[in-house]
Amino acid sequence: MTEPSLDISIVVPLFNEAESLPELVDWIHRVCSKHAFRYEIILVNDGSSDESWQVIHQLAQKYNQVKGISFRRNYGKSAALQTGFQAASGEVVITMDADLQDSPDEIPELYDLIKNQRFHLISGWKQKRYDPISKTIPTKLFNWATRKISGIELNDFNCGLKAYNYKVVKAIEVYGEMHRYIPVIAKWNGFTRIGEKIVEHRPRKYGYTKFGLERFVNGFLDLLSLSFVGKFAKRPMHFFGSLGVASFLLGFCILVYLTVLKVGYGEYKMTERPLFYFGLITLIVGVQLFLTGFLAELVSRNGHDRNKYHIEDLIHLEG
Repeated sequence: MTEPSLDISIVVPLFNEAESLPELVDWIHRVCSKHAFRYEIILVNDGSSDESWQVIHQLAQKYNQVKGISFRRNYGKSAALQTGFQAASGEVVITMDADLQDSPDEIPELYDLIKNQRFHLISGWKQKRYDPISKTIPTKLFNWATRKISGIELNDFNCGLKAYNYKVVKAIEVYGEMHRYIPVIAKWNGFTRIGEKIVEHRPRKYGYTKFGLERFVNGFLDLLSLSFVGKFAKRPMHFFGSLGVASFLLGFCILVYLTVLKVGYGEYKMTERPLFYFGLITLIVGVQLFLTGFLAELVSRNGHDRNKYHIEDLIHLEG
């Protein structure tokens, strides 16, 4: 891992936000210039169908600090964040949404919390929200469920405005809808100094929200997946193997019991008893679960291409 060369990297994933980008970048530039930060703005265009990429080109000509990554198609916010994290070279990495609902005025304090107060991660808390009820209620359910499962006492896991120590974003991996649970992923990677900051939430000025029912469902599925992966990703045999051994031993004991009845007590209709078939099934299931654990071990040791995305174009970046 190379050492950071800048004070701050600001990663902005976006999809069809052409109208808000000039105002957002100008605002970030004013804040960072006022505090003399050495910074970069990484705009990750997630397959937008509007003029977002053309706007990013124009902003890159105006500001040398603007860097752009454009996906060939829409992969989702997690993919955009992961790719932005890989490109970031700032000591503190700050993420924010492109819709102007996050305020760049929060940047100096977020930077101080990571740089000087030594937090690994700071998550924004939009205590007062301007989202529709169709978004706020699912968000509350997500936050409650994630607190219970992770043990991390944050009020707003899904806030797009977050700040990270450089080492965190280079160590974690996000995919699917996992961006909602980055604090959980960070904790399971050993980054335990996680804090929260109340941040301003502004009404959407341009465009429309990209939140939909499918994200609500996918988010809960990813939470279950994340809980399993966090515990067993490096040792899947411990999960499948334990179930397999337990099932195999149960089936084996049942068949031994029936065999004793057959040999010792003259039970000649053993195969007509339901218990016989139950024992046989648990024996077979046990073997299958054990083999599943073995195959999962092989896959977990060789899965290196999960976060590869097709990039159409780059601005002020190489590779």
